[in-house]
Amino acid sequence: MSRPAPPPDCDLCHGAGGTLLWQNDCCRVVAVDEPGHPGFLRVVLNRHVREMSDLAETDRNRLMAVVFAVEAHVRRSLEPDKMNLASLGNLTPHLHWHVIPRWRDDRHFPGPVWSTAKHEAPVPGDRAAAAARMADALPAALADLGA
Repeated sequence: MSRPAPPPDCDLCHGAGGTLLWQNDCCRVVAVDEPGHPGFLRVVLNRHVREMSDLAETDRNRLMAVVFAVEAHVRRSLEPDKMNLASLGNLTPHLHWHVIPRWRDDRHFPGPVWSTAKHEAPVPGDRAAAAARMADALPAALADLGA
């Protein structure tokens, strides 16, 4: 049985959704350019599906194994004050998870990163450098999940 063609207006069907760091046949992990939030990653399903409950259980489990492995890698690498995991899709109804390290001094904390900034906060240089190292090390951290 063939799958329907992806919607022509779906950004995640027709583009990576960020800087590609890793992928397998199920999903991909991309770095998101969100100013003030180093280490912001997105796990994107490789096919157009709107909701988690539209996936077969095995596919849900595979996707979530990647989400949890990415979250664990970001936590180990960056030691943020808090991790945020979010699957919204209101603007882009293509199944994807945001994996966002948060610090008490980030410009949106404790609100969501998409809220109005509470103050201006430059990103400490060592944090930005650590996020770059974390992204470089991600493929090795996900090696057991298949490439």
